[in-house]
Amino acid sequence: MSQLPPCPQCASEFTYADGEMLICPECAHEWPAKAAESVEEVRVWKDANGNVLQDGDSVTVIKDLKIKGSSSVVKVGTKVKNIRLIDGDHDIDCKIDGFGAMQLKTEFVRKA
Repeated sequence: MSQLPPCPQCASEFTYADGEMLICPECAHEWPAKAAESVEEVRVWKDANGNVLQDGDSVTVIKDLKIKGSSSVVKVGTKVKNIRLIDGDHDIDCKIDGFGAMQLKTEFVRKA
């Protein structure tokens, strides 16, 4: 049996389908079933200051970052150009001059 979304008005889990409509038995709210299917999550990446990041942006590192397996450090103020946003543990895929390809977390950068 397919899982129906909860009521958008009262968050009740007891919704049921009636033709093309979804109905909540607790608050009597009705909404189209197609609207529930077309809702998709769009991930938004934000830097440490809350600015929205996009592919191709330039960012600046705001904290010294130790590189795993190495004794070198990416220093504060290092500029990173042409970032690529990815899903996963780290949010940014980039190349840093002098270090090569790396992945960074958005919480340690700010938009330049």
